[in-house]
Amino acid sequence: MKKIGITGQAGFVGNHLYTTLSLDETVELVPFQRAFFNAQTDLENFVAQCDTIIHLAAMNRHEDANVIYETNLKLVDTLINACKSKNVTPHIIFSSSSQEDRDNLYGQSKKEGKEKFIAWAAETGGKFTSLTIPNVFGPFGKPNYNSVVATFCHKVACGEEPTIIQDGEVGLIYVNELVSIFIDTAKEKANADHLGKNSYEVRIQPTSKNKVSQILKLLNRFKADYMGNGIFPSLEEPFEKALFNTFRCYVPEDHYPVKFTKHTDPRGSFVEIARTQTSGQFSFSTTVPGITRGNHFHTRKAERFAVISGKALIQLRKIGTDKVIDYYLDGNEPAYVDMPIWYTHNIKNIGDEELITLFWINEPYNPEDADTYFEDV
Repeated sequence: MKKIGITGQAGFVGNHLYTTLSLDETVELVPFQRAFFNAQTDLENFVAQCDTIIHLAAMNRHEDANVIYETNLKLVDTLINACKSKNVTPHIIFSSSSQEDRDNLYGQSKKEGKEKFIAWAAETGGKFTSLTIPNVFGPFGKPNYNSVVATFCHKVACGEEPTIIQDGEVGLIYVNELVSIFIDTAKEKANADHLGKNSYEVRIQPTSKNKVSQILKLLNRFKADYMGNGIFPSLEEPFEKALFNTFRCYVPEDHYPVKFTKHTDPRGSFVEIARTQTSGQFSFSTTVPGITRGNHFHTRKAERFAVISGKALIQLRKIGTDKVIDYYLDGNEPAYVDMPIWYTHNIKNIGDEELITLFWINEPYNPEDADTYFEDV
């Protein structure tokens, strides 16, 4: 079993990488804490346990660019010194940037950090791989920090008007795609170019290129269709699917539960559950009082729970956190809650009568690729 540690595991990419690897039974994760860089013994114990270290810890934003430069190089030096102190030679995978060839101190810190790791690998016999990464987007990015996508998603979902400063073309990679490359590199399955003795490089290309205005146009459409009318967009095109899954994670918690429009006549009632521009699977369940269904999460699927009869408690919890979100629904006022990716969720009948719930999910169930991972809320 390969032992992998991730510096910066609490960051945007680090969190996605850590939670994805936690699903891999061939990997043992070595926990990392930010404080290790200020505690030599803890850092040395960390590096001594790792077969592979994925070095993501870095400073991306600061009002003084010199602080970014000095901080990032200090992190590299501290990590190298810990390895030398324990006389260990793990495979170090470095998160570099497409900015390393640009004339700015952040890019310079990445370029010089890479050079330091190359020298370490040549001197000690350790293995080093640099991943040159373009702009990354995905769920849980920090607005005004990680990417323009995170900023726009937050503002659009919260009813604010984003400002386009320069409408240039942006090359992007979705965080799930990037995580797959990191994992392939850790498992030595990635195609890498030779940099020097024991050193390699993977230059990652953007998987999509869009003008900033086009991204904003899509997000405004998601806002109007999805948040305004409950309509799921087409999820066939990879970039739009990734952008939509990202956008959904910025929808405010108090947007749910969304009440349906109930049409009643002498024959009974009619409720439209979901209009969709994509394929999917609709289903329903009946649940006796006191029974709980679910307690699982998905990494790519879009899913809706709709209560039309009975009383239910729907609970969600983001993987890796302790906060549980409770939604109470009553079939007398039919409503729905959508399940974000990376949130484990369940539904419980809390009434005295049978609970009737309708479900929609954008992919028909495939037991060979279920994308369903069980974890109690």
